[in-house]
Amino acid sequence: MTVTQVEATDKDVELLAKLARGKDRVLEQVGHRIIGQQDVLEGILTATVSGGHALLVGVPGLAKTLMVSTLAEALSLDFSRIQFTPDLMPSDITGTEIIEEDPTTGKRQFRFVHGPVFANVVLADEINRTPPKTQAALLQAMQEHEVTASGQTFHLPEPFFVLATQNPIEQEGTYPLPEAQLDRFMLELKVEYPRREEEERIAEETTGDDVQPVESVLSAKDLLEMQHLVRRIPAPREVVKAAVLLARMTRPSDDDAPAFIREYVDWGAGPRASQYLVLGAKAKAALDGRPMADLDDVKSVALPVLRHRIGINFAAEAAARTSEDVCKELVEQTAWIRSGA
Repeated sequence: MTVTQVEATDKDVELLAKLARGKDRVLEQVGHRIIGQQDVLEGILTATVSGGHALLVGVPGLAKTLMVSTLAEALSLDFSRIQFTPDLMPSDITGTEIIEEDPTTGKRQFRFVHGPVFANVVLADEINRTPPKTQAALLQAMQEHEVTASGQTFHLPEPFFVLATQNPIEQEGTYPLPEAQLDRFMLELKVEYPRREEEERIAEETTGDDVQPVESVLSAKDLLEMQHLVRRIPAPREVVKAAVLLARMTRPSDDDAPAFIREYVDWGAGPRASQYLVLGAKAKAALDGRPMADLDDVKSVALPVLRHRIGINFAAEAAARTSEDVCKELVEQTAWIRSGA
């Protein structure tokens, strides 16, 4: 990723204002059906305008699926939901070939029928409920935005992003995502229980007969334009240096790694984490209507970028330390911020 310092054009300034307004309007429309979860929704928008994918982790009943479908509705995007199960096959995701007969000539030929992955927003519901063979069907789609089948390559519609959900407490009949698959997700977002007053509103508003409408706020064309805008947002050299240092500090073999990382971590985040820290910081700035990313933006995306990219060891498990705990301690340190300044 090349980061350059450029002066914002008048058009970019207008687009920044439009994106900031669009964010507020999208959150307002989604709020008609989703109560609370502002951090998760902003995280999804951060991934969306960055062109990345997000993994939503939370116990059942927290409206993860409704959150994604409502967001797709507010953005006027084609939405597809795939329920991952142990018997799901790769072709159930990507599509399959069928034999088609011409009624006039009687000639038969194969025709590829697109699977549910051919959509702007693909909800991979309970992604860890299917074996790695089927999980891998998403790898090419997530990385290259393409699907290869029967020797042909088909391009996916743009914009394209995968929002996957995962239940952290259910282990029976589940298959942990391989590290290569986890690394494709820009952010891992934790969906927490609502606050008491929020849950009271949920219980009151969702047990009535009224269905709240959701208006379209942005179009697919708008979103593509804003994804390009996010990449044009300049990241000062100090921001890039801080992001790279933070990612390197997660690697126990690196000279910059603190003692607790060497003690508790088997492997750290790769270069994709550095890229996503910078890109996420740009997206945060753009969503706020600011023309340049800063160190606070890096810090705000650090935890969701890093926590699923850290492999802890037995010593961490024995000390009851999770990858989340390790990443929180690292993010709260100031060494990487001072080095970027």
